[in-house]
Amino acid sequence: MSSSSTTAASPIDGGRERERERTIPHSGPLAKKSGARKSARFAESVSAPLTAAPPRSSPHSDDDDDYVEITLDVRDDSVAVHSVKPAHGNHVSSSVNRRGGGGGGGGGGRALDRSKSAASHALKGLKFISKAEGAKGWEAVEERFDKLAQNGLLHRSKFGQCIGMKEPEFAGELFDALARRRNISGDTISKAELLEFWDQISDTSFDGRLQTFFDMVDKDADGRITEEEVKEIITLSASANKLSKIQEQAEEYARLIMEELDPGNLGYIDLYNLETLLLQAPSQNLSQMLSQSLRPTPEPNPLRRWYRRLQYFLEDNWRRVWVMLLWLAICAGLFTWKFIQYRRRYVFHVMGYCVCVAKGGAETLKFNMALILLPVCRNTITWIRNRTAMARVVPFDDNLNFHKVVAVGITVGAALHIICHLACDFPRLLHASDAAYAPLGQYFGYGDDRPNNYWWFVKGTEGWTGLTMLVLMAVAFTLATPWFRRGRVRLPGPLKRLTGFNAFWYSHHCFVVVYALLVVHGYYLYLQHKWYKKTTWMYLAVPMVVYAGERLKRALRSSVRPVKILKVAVYPGNVLSLHFSKPQGFRYRSGQYIFVNCAAVSPFQWHPFSITSAPQDDYVSVHIRTLGDWTRELKNVFSRVCRPPTEGKSGLLRAEYDRDGSATTNPSFPKVLIDGPYGAPAQDYKQYDVVLLVGLGIGATPMISIIKDIINNMRTLDGDLETGVSGADGSSSVSSAFRTRRAYFYWVTREQGSFEWFRGVMDEVAETDKKGVIELHNYCTSVYEEGDARSALIAMLQSLNHAKHGVDVVSGTRVKTHFARPNWRNVYKRIALNHRDQRVGVFYCGAPVLTKELRELAQDFSRKTNTKFDFHKENF
Repeated sequence: MSSSSTTAASPIDGGRERERERTIPHSGPLAKKSGARKSARFAESVSAPLTAAPPRSSPHSDDDDDYVEITLDVRDDSVAVHSVKPAHGNHVSSSVNRRGGGGGGGGGGRALDRSKSAASHALKGLKFISKAEGAKGWEAVEERFDKLAQNGLLHRSKFGQCIGMKEPEFAGELFDALARRRNISGDTISKAELLEFWDQISDTSFDGRLQTFFDMVDKDADGRITEEEVKEIITLSASANKLSKIQEQAEEYARLIMEELDPGNLGYIDLYNLETLLLQAPSQNLSQMLSQSLRPTPEPNPLRRWYRRLQYFLEDNWRRVWVMLLWLAICAGLFTWKFIQYRRRYVFHVMGYCVCVAKGGAETLKFNMALILLPVCRNTITWIRNRTAMARVVPFDDNLNFHKVVAVGITVGAALHIICHLACDFPRLLHASDAAYAPLGQYFGYGDDRPNNYWWFVKGTEGWTGLTMLVLMAVAFTLATPWFRRGRVRLPGPLKRLTGFNAFWYSHHCFVVVYALLVVHGYYLYLQHKWYKKTTWMYLAVPMVVYAGERLKRALRSSVRPVKILKVAVYPGNVLSLHFSKPQGFRYRSGQYIFVNCAAVSPFQWHPFSITSAPQDDYVSVHIRTLGDWTRELKNVFSRVCRPPTEGKSGLLRAEYDRDGSATTNPSFPKVLIDGPYGAPAQDYKQYDVVLLVGLGIGATPMISIIKDIINNMRTLDGDLETGVSGADGSSSVSSAFRTRRAYFYWVTREQGSFEWFRGVMDEVAETDKKGVIELHNYCTSVYEEGDARSALIAMLQSLNHAKHGVDVVSGTRVKTHFARPNWRNVYKRIALNHRDQRVGVFYCGAPVLTKELRELAQDFSRKTNTKFDFHKENF
């Protein structure tokens, strides 16, 4: 690694010109031959003035205080001149003298670790341009300058846009710092000055970046940073990273930094102090630690490559494959059976193959109309997956996806049936000769009763029931698509009511009318009069009874087991937390969900939410984020009975039920019903010794319940060991069935306020998990990645506050927050190395955006390492 050394020496003509790099052999051996960074700074006054044009705002001076700045690359066997440029003012000399003195305010005589690892760590902490912003380099900046500049000058307000920095306030402070260093006054710069700015911003040397950052903080350019200046830069950094709570406590955090870096109470800190903070010993870099290569040589044979992909696909999806093949085989069998049956009847000679296709499509339609009810029989599915071993061969987690697949099958069957009848069968029957029609008269009528136009078919019972079903099913199918259900379609005026969850919910409940019409339609058949051959009711009988029983059980269970609201809290990020009393006999597993109904919002709608309490808790809790019409109104209803919290309580608004209070003092909560619990993918976490839990935003809710359950089970195990209890009682038998011994939890959210949702749980884990069973990782994506100058001071502040108080400044918990997004490949790699020859359960809950990446990585590492990852997901 080369080092950058800055030397002030005699001036050169054309100070802004860049000299070509040249290698200068040193005259003697270096004191220490290593690849580590070496820095040397020298200051010598020169008698001759610079011949380069002086800065615009400063008069030309011929005194002996002019310097040039020479940057050297010191390597093992040579010294290279990197660049030579004028140094304005006393910035270089003052910093050189401080560096040369080896100390500073409060610095003492501590030797700095300028090793390769420490310097590279520090370099990552002061990057002003991200990869995305600086990828195209100066050419892109120059192009933007030409568009934004007026009369050849770029205004300060457009500086951030020009260099690709999104935060105008931070860019403005950077502009001021760069201008102060060059004694440029005013709010505009030329292209040549912008080039100088860009060179310094994109400088990859640690000293260059450190000086730039120091200049940003040191607003009066006196070489010293006061507490007020620290407060201003904290406020600026917090604003750039959307950290409102840090902005509010900027004064307190500025005092903390001064206490740490100015122990002598000098009232200021200098460049050396900042360098001390940045060069603190870094933790081992994950990418260096995990050097194992996991990418095998590609298979050159395309047939073997195709076979391997097929093998991997079947290994990952064999349960889905056999269910789909069975369903397709049944549909194909029913279609073929009916096709052949009508191929052998007389009607085939009049209507041809159209009637065979129509009847084949109708048979699959009847089967799928019965089958589509079963995947939404949640009580039945939950009972089967909890009490039987069928979950090992049937993918119950994909019940809603299978529901959608069957809906496509219904669409295909209905299309074949309707199109063949309307476009082929009926026209052929209308135009059939009397001789050909005669055998069909028993079904359609003789003489004057014979159909003579299309209206005859439409006005009949078979016609109007079929067309009504078609319209209702088309509406329900359309409004169930993601574009309408999630409100992505923008419709004008009153048509807006056709988008959103309400439209989906009400249109789907038109199925009651559809099934009634289907039974009537199936009874009045054109070509069949014998009752035992009218099979529609036979298909529908059992599924309809099961589904009706499900709905009746929900209605009775929710009314017979009433719940009392114990606590309500409204958190940042539009999240509502509800704590209910636990109904008698209500048992659930972590990861499961319940349905919630609030008559004050809608007496008919039930919405599912993951349970965030643990099974051992004496209450049931859910956290609901405002994402649609119903959740928005629910939050408004409860907000009316809440008040700002008292000191020490979390949340923006809060209300609690006091068991000892009177009816007049307790808040009047709206009536809420709950129904459940219902099975979900995350409930299977106990099948694994090691689990990776990933929550995106509000998707952390089932993972919080799992974490609390793990903590409670570990406490029970510890209690059994201390008291010597074996497996006699129920609690110890539960603990003996508990397999999970290691959990990794990654929570990714974009807002700082989100961490307040589960702050108590985070602190509880940090306090009670003495054995390190649970590893918590919080990621705030609104903060720039670790290494960006916009988050550098936040990172410094975070380290200081966590070391002194044990509390993270971003999350407000004892869990230290990471910046930007996780490197998921490194996450999997680390777990694979730590848990060889083990099976790891990966559970993800959140928006579909991460599903593909996490699933592919789980498959990739399962194939290329001896650690197997089983992926489970729950999207909303």
